[in-house]
Amino acid sequence: MSWLLGNRGGAQGSGIVTVLDVGSSKICCIIARLLPAESGRALAYRTHRIRVIGIGHQKSRGVKSGVIVNLDHAEHAIRLAVDAAERMAGLTVESLIVNVSAGRLKSDTASAVIKLGGYEVSKADVSRVLLAGARQAMQADREVVHSLPVAFSLDQERGIRDPRGMMGDTLGVDMHVLTADAVPLRNLELCINRSHLSVERMVATPYASGLAALVDDETEMGAACIDIGGGTTTMSVFVDGKFVHADALPIGGNHVTMDLARGLSTRLEDAERLKVMHASALPVSADDRDMVAIQPMGDEGEDPLQVPRAVMARIVRARIEEILELVRDRLNRSGYGSLVGRRVVLTGGASQLAGLPEAARRLMGRNVRLGRPLGVAGLPEAAKGPAFAAPIGLLIYPQVAEFESGKIRGGLFTRSTGTGGRFQRVGQWLRDNF
Repeated sequence: MSWLLGNRGGAQGSGIVTVLDVGSSKICCIIARLLPAESGRALAYRTHRIRVIGIGHQKSRGVKSGVIVNLDHAEHAIRLAVDAAERMAGLTVESLIVNVSAGRLKSDTASAVIKLGGYEVSKADVSRVLLAGARQAMQADREVVHSLPVAFSLDQERGIRDPRGMMGDTLGVDMHVLTADAVPLRNLELCINRSHLSVERMVATPYASGLAALVDDETEMGAACIDIGGGTTTMSVFVDGKFVHADALPIGGNHVTMDLARGLSTRLEDAERLKVMHASALPVSADDRDMVAIQPMGDEGEDPLQVPRAVMARIVRARIEEILELVRDRLNRSGYGSLVGRRVVLTGGASQLAGLPEAARRLMGRNVRLGRPLGVAGLPEAAKGPAFAAPIGLLIYPQVAEFESGKIRGGLFTRSTGTGGRFQRVGQWLRDNF
């Protein structure tokens, strides 16, 4: 199964997975080896251990709010990130799994029923009912990114998690189908193809972040994972161990930087430094004697201006509160607000802003914690924070892809792999090799 290895020169069955996180702030490539899991694990969705053997990341260029806006610039940044990971891992990448946060992600529900005639449920029957449900959600100019079963039913018995091997007359499924605008996804794939790489699978950023940062109890009892990136803020909801809802907003940490640059009349790079070093999402002392030195835009020789920290804090808080209020309202309108309860996990680079968990706790009225990638060996210290939740989630995704419908006519799955959905075989590949 060289399609999962995604490299040349790697030994057959070595379990190498390559992923690419194309964000608005950074582009990150990670190459990792899947190893047999040790007994007694307590992490969600893990059938294997993950050991990172190569990582490369670059400042993102040509990407705005998750959308490719300049093919040449984005292609160059992707090439640099992949090349750095290849050099570290000592292999050459051919194909990879990539995340997607653009395209107005939209969650829908679908249901389907097929006849069994009293026979035992086979794997082919499961694939057939999943495909029937996914087709219901297909729309013109939209691509199916994920089509996932929430629960199966056999005759009148509902809430079945895995019907294989059971017997009945009818097999039904309730599904979560996540779609996106086709054009942004095609341009992302085109950009990667221009780098002489192929896309094995596109995975929604909110799904990946949730896979990386949520623990078993959170996914079972219900939790929301909010990934605040540079150009987008995405949200995923997990209930009863299933990914049941996603949403995305074209706003993120870069907007905070832009607000600071405009409000303080300074360069973007200086505004970013001020945000990282001095900004806070919490109210600060109104003492105007607490000053911050700001380099004015223009002549490098000018003396820095002294601006009250309170002024900078008001600019930052206004944008952060807007983002959190939008997320809160979207979550409440989703219908899953009550199922999530009080469990919210923050990921993404912008979630590291000082005081953000406390501000989210106050505005959303829920328990909020900062999520970090769990259970991955070999990561450098700089990659162990919330900013790397999405790419780590992409490494986890192959372990949960077994029940995902892939053969959707005209859909991204068929087009990107060129095999009618060969990624659907990943679960079997893992079982065969370990």
